[in-house]
Amino acid sequence: MVERGPVETHALFQKAFNAGDLQGLMGLYESDAVLIPQPGAEPVRGTQAIRAALEGFLALNGKVELQTKHVVRYGDLALLRAAWRLKGTGPDGKPVEMAHGSAEVVRRQPDGSWCYIIDHPFGSD
Repeated sequence: MVERGPVETHALFQKAFNAGDLQGLMGLYESDAVLIPQPGAEPVRGTQAIRAALEGFLALNGKVELQTKHVVRYGDLALLRAAWRLKGTGPDGKPVEMAHGSAEVVRRQPDGSWCYIIDHPFGSD
């Protein structure tokens, strides 16, 4: 088993997103995880709903930059906060740029990796 730190989740998310790797992104979420896809939106739960939300972000054909700001670890859980910026192209062909602060909770898995159980990309604004 390789022990990895919870902050690695941000690096892996950025790498998979920028590669357009939906399967890689999905591998970062527990099967019953919760994602808040937009500011003020109701949380979505589970693999299918999270996949659909991430497909929407990947459709922007953009690149994301994540900068970890805080990590608070408690045993097998960790609270992460990051600043992120996404630059892509909207459905109308016009440039899209978003930037926010995120708040996430990740849990250590038996193999030493960390997966999101709560992902709120707009959670620290």
